[in-house]
Amino acid sequence: MTDFLHFINDVLWGSVLIYLLIGAGLWFTFRCGFVQFRYFTQFRALISPPSSRDKAGISPFQALCTSLAARVGSGNIAGVALALTMGGPGAIFWMWVVALIGMATAFAECSLAQLYKRRDSEGNYRGGPAWYMESGLGMRWMGVMFSLFLMLAFGLIFNAVQANSIANALNHAFAVPKTWSGILLAVLTASVIWGGMRGTARLAQFLVPFMAIIWVMMSVYVVALHIDRVPDVIMLVIKSAFGWQEAASGALAFTLSQAITTGFQRSMFSNEAGMGSTPNAAAAASAWPPHPASQGLLQMFGVFIDTVIICTATAAIVLLSGILDNPTTSTDGIALVQMALSGMVGGWASGFIAFIVFLFAFTSIVANYAYAENNLLFLQQKNPFTLVLFRSLALVMVMFGTLSPLPLVWQLADVAMAFMAITNLSAILLLSPVVRDITADYLRQQKLGVTPVFDPNRFPEIKNQLAPGVWDDLNVTKTRR
Repeated sequence: MTDFLHFINDVLWGSVLIYLLIGAGLWFTFRCGFVQFRYFTQFRALISPPSSRDKAGISPFQALCTSLAARVGSGNIAGVALALTMGGPGAIFWMWVVALIGMATAFAECSLAQLYKRRDSEGNYRGGPAWYMESGLGMRWMGVMFSLFLMLAFGLIFNAVQANSIANALNHAFAVPKTWSGILLAVLTASVIWGGMRGTARLAQFLVPFMAIIWVMMSVYVVALHIDRVPDVIMLVIKSAFGWQEAASGALAFTLSQAITTGFQRSMFSNEAGMGSTPNAAAAASAWPPHPASQGLLQMFGVFIDTVIICTATAAIVLLSGILDNPTTSTDGIALVQMALSGMVGGWASGFIAFIVFLFAFTSIVANYAYAENNLLFLQQKNPFTLVLFRSLALVMVMFGTLSPLPLVWQLADVAMAFMAITNLSAILLLSPVVRDITADYLRQQKLGVTPVFDPNRFPEIKNQLAPGVWDDLNVTKTRR
């Protein structure tokens, strides 16, 4: 069964998604006028809304932190280490390339999620790919299919995988029994997920900046200790990325292909651009400026933070340690990083890595569950019994993940996420004329020197697809110039 699923994953990820994701990224890069490069400096303004903003949604900063909580998991440590061992140092260069291209895809899907968001029975904003599939394309069946894939992958299976990483790291560093890790993790998870998307957002806005900063600062500390090696490492990455080192040996084509493929795949897994997960957080925000494109702009920075900053921090630690020069080094991702960091700063690094893995994986668990519960609402199944049952099942999977090896479960999750990504990418490509129109509207207002405000009356065809009381009730007097 595992071999069969591995074959399916190789076909889906190696022969379909790798081209579909890159193609979509390039398409939206050109379609939106290289938006990820032209408006890179707007980050600070987008996360600083006025106090008079719409309170029906979470803040833009909370939405960004929630999406980062889901993106930044144990894969930012283990996945990067495995990319370096499988694809060589050049893999990190191609991770950067894919991240920069993927920023345009993230902009498109998150702008659409904002545009087609709705209010739930409590007056809070809800939305995501399932909503723009239903409203924008008129294909509710497509939204139902996407929701089921996401609930399976993010709500259940991936959380078991993240829990497994936490249990292994704590057991390795502190000899904590996996049963105790599971109980603790289940209790902590329950305390957060019962608060819904807002509870997850409140946790994320404090934990995500903290965990990202301390991991990046550790990398900066390591770089400072080995500053003399930095130029050599940079040249190693560049030479390996283009196969210059292997050209003389005749292995250029194979090595270059390995570096590119590995870098592409690990970047896609890490930053989730195009997967359809991040739009669930983007739709819950009260965007500022009050225009759907503003949340697209903000969320695309999450791709940059995840891959270009956090993944690079991990790569710097591994490459500067020189541990990859040893052919007998273990290929286990987290163990590899623990060995690399311990060799440079001392034995305490093993416990530090366990602490970082706990933060990264725990925040992913609660954010992933929030996405899944959001799609449970789309399926119109958010009655008290179903909600308690689904939350309980999620906690069971967390406990299961801490106690069991998960090769089969991981393969199933990859298949589910592949179908999820294919469904979402198909939808946003079909909706690319809408993305083009709202992007042009946002940029036009910026050029005029006014705060962009979305007026659905300017787009009669789109207006008929939008939920009432979301964009047509905007109080434009609250805007600032």
